[in-house]
Amino acid sequence: MDANEQETDREIVPERLFQSDSNTCASVCGAEQTIRKDFLDMLRERHDIERHTRWYDIKKKFESDPRYRIVDSLYREEYFEDYLHIMKEEKRKERELREQRERERHRERKADRRDRDKDKEKDKDKEKSRKDRGRSRSRDKDRERKSSKEKEKPKEEKGKSEKIKKRETPEEGEHREESDKEERAGSVDSEVARQRENEAEQKQKEREKKLRAEQSIREREKEVQRTLAGHLRDRDKEREHHMREECIGHFTALLTDLVRTPDFTWKEVKRQLRKDHRWELIETLDREDRERKFNEHIDNLMKKKRERFREMLDEISTLQLTSTWKEIRKLIKEDPRYLKYNSDKGEREFRDYIKDKTMTAKTSLRELLQECKFITHKSSDLIKENPNHLKEIQDILKNDKRYLVLDHMEDERNTIVLGFLEELNKRGPPPPPTASESTRRNK
Repeated sequence: MDANEQETDREIVPERLFQSDSNTCASVCGAEQTIRKDFLDMLRERHDIERHTRWYDIKKKFESDPRYRIVDSLYREEYFEDYLHIMKEEKRKERELREQRERERHRERKADRRDRDKDKEKDKDKEKSRKDRGRSRSRDKDRERKSSKEKEKPKEEKGKSEKIKKRETPEEGEHREESDKEERAGSVDSEVARQRENEAEQKQKEREKKLRAEQSIREREKEVQRTLAGHLRDRDKEREHHMREECIGHFTALLTDLVRTPDFTWKEVKRQLRKDHRWELIETLDREDRERKFNEHIDNLMKKKRERFREMLDEISTLQLTSTWKEIRKLIKEDPRYLKYNSDKGEREFRDYIKDKTMTAKTSLRELLQECKFITHKSSDLIKENPNHLKEIQDILKNDKRYLVLDHMEDERNTIVLGFLEELNKRGPPPPPTASESTRRNK
């Protein structure tokens, strides 16, 4: 192999290496772009992501999604920020497009209004010209009639004056000429005064019209301001309500994560909560709301704790209403549901449990008496006549567990039975089915 062939081989090898590296790089970049696109699609499927959503608040919702797990943890938050930026740009473009459409609609409405105004002006001009033509024709006719009268008037006056001159003396003629001049001057003055009065009245009408228009504009502006102020108040209230509900949600999540036992006070818990980074999200929440939500959380924990304790007692098959705390404590001392109580609180809960079970047993006994068909309104009178009848009733009731469970309080049990019999006796015989049906219908 000569020198030229060696140089050719040396040039070909780097080119092949460069091509393989570029192909590998292109495939890797394509895979990364695909992963990023899938991750962004996953985020887009969540409709509760907003512009101010934080990554650590939302990331737990995606842990089960394979598109979330395939992305390296270093790039997840970066992709999330990219998505927020994309969402912000999309909303900005939508807002600009919406505003542009609104401006176009406004221009179209303005152009339509301008065209309508032009059409109205044209119609007014046509109507005005038609009226002017009519008035001009009527004025021409009036003018012709006046001119004809004026032409005839000098002749009549001349004839009258000649007749008067023939009858009157020179002194009377001079006096008549002066009176004619005064009459003509008075008529001219009255005409001028009438014109001035008409002009003043016209100006007053225009002034009142202008004042009414200005008053209407001011009233409309006040109405618009009131409406706008109401909308702004409603929007502020809605925003405050939304922020408050969001703060309450953050605070509830914080309590759920950090407060899991009801043995703490608000003062103790508050120090622990302030150390959590989520505390700054609830600083705007009122102190009364914080304490109220804390007390509700503690009450829920106490309720759950009591329910689990009572479930534990229900599981004891040997427990009876006569059982003592000392006997039961030996059976449950290793149970974790008991270990959450100290001895005094556990005994108090046990006594409350026995008290509730006793009340339930008494209620069950009354239900048993109502179910017994052999007990009627006559049973009380039969017992007074024959005391052994009560023993017969008791012997029948002993076949039911609801009667036997109260053996330890026999006197109170007998009081319940006798009270039930007395109540039946006072009610008297039950009404027939048809009578009860008609009574119910009348009601």
